[in-house]
Amino acid sequence: MEFCTLTEKEFRSFLEKSPERTFLQTPEIGKLREKSGWKVEYLGVKEGKKVTAATLMTSKVMHFGYKEFYAPRGLLVDYKNKELLTFFTNSLKKHVKENKGYEFRIDPYVINVERDSAGEIVEGGVDNRQIRTTLEALGYKRIKKENMEQVGWMYVLDIDGKTEDEVLKNMKPNTRNTIRKTLKNGIEIIELEKKDLPMFHKIMIETGKRKGFHIRSLKYFEDMYDLFKPRDEIKFLLTRLDLKKHIKMLEEDKEKQLEEKNKLNDAKYNDGKRKAFDLAIQGIEKRIKQAEEIMEKDGEVINLSSSMFIMIDPEIIYLSSGNYEEYMCYNSQYLIQWEMIKYGIEHKFKRYNFYGITGNFDKNDKDYGIYEFKTGFNGFVEELIGEYTYPTSFMYHIMNLIHKIRK
Repeated sequence: MEFCTLTEKEFRSFLEKSPERTFLQTPEIGKLREKSGWKVEYLGVKEGKKVTAATLMTSKVMHFGYKEFYAPRGLLVDYKNKELLTFFTNSLKKHVKENKGYEFRIDPYVINVERDSAGEIVEGGVDNRQIRTTLEALGYKRIKKENMEQVGWMYVLDIDGKTEDEVLKNMKPNTRNTIRKTLKNGIEIIELEKKDLPMFHKIMIETGKRKGFHIRSLKYFEDMYDLFKPRDEIKFLLTRLDLKKHIKMLEEDKEKQLEEKNKLNDAKYNDGKRKAFDLAIQGIEKRIKQAEEIMEKDGEVINLSSSMFIMIDPEIIYLSSGNYEEYMCYNSQYLIQWEMIKYGIEHKFKRYNFYGITGNFDKNDKDYGIYEFKTGFNGFVEELIGEYTYPTSFMYHIMNLIHKIRK
């Protein structure tokens, strides 16, 4: 076995065949990190001419000239091959130390233990807990959940070989019904070009203020577009509603309900049906009034929500999204999800990844609503093995002390 620096072409070729493949290990993410001062290199192991392990490794000078090294969603290696993992780890340790690094971090895209939709462990399912033990035996230290850089828990929908009907029928009734109702609202889904990204960013900023979380700059999203769009691996979608058309659709629906009601004879057994029609008509009238009030205040055409998706085989990742709170009644986020799930089915993706959840399944948790929204699509919880650091210098402890003081 030989530890070596790989060319970008060699690395990408290995990445595309790796079971741990994810967007965070792509050269595009390396180029994105370079824009914020990180140095990028592609490191690997060869046996003869064959690459058997690899990683995108980034590094940055932190304090006193010492560097932090980080392999986002690395390493790309068979974690059950202890000989290979040991050789790669020891080689990385030496490389980092020689380049004045005090640690290198990894957060592998590897499942810890298989779980169901409720987060319960699946008996007889995938179990990689031994990998944690192996890493710790090699000298890696597990990072606390609250200090992890990437998400550790995700919610995923299996779409491998599925039809649209199969996926829709398997959703929870409330989610399926919401999607069907939303399809009748006349909402338009638009794919944004780079010049349109300020609309996406404006929605994200509003959402961040409301929910109290930091939103990246417009430049970040423009860079993501520039890096991933040439390979058609990114989409920004926006939902928009023409209220004038929407009101017309509602009025047509109301007329249809009235016609159906008027077809009923005066027999007593039709009382229940008449009541149902009356309730439906009242609901439509309420929605018409609501739309008219919004149109008077905000104009004829309104933007509702927007989302960013990364599409790298075998999965589509729902990475970022935002919405205007006053328009949430239109449930446009359900429509965006359904649009991209259909895209995934059509283009033969295996997984639709709703991405981050907290891993806390308590209904009183402040973020439970996010998890509840995602579970409506009836997928499963995925827990990763976590983030690890490998100290390579006494400076690791000094750096940790500095970070604690700053916190």
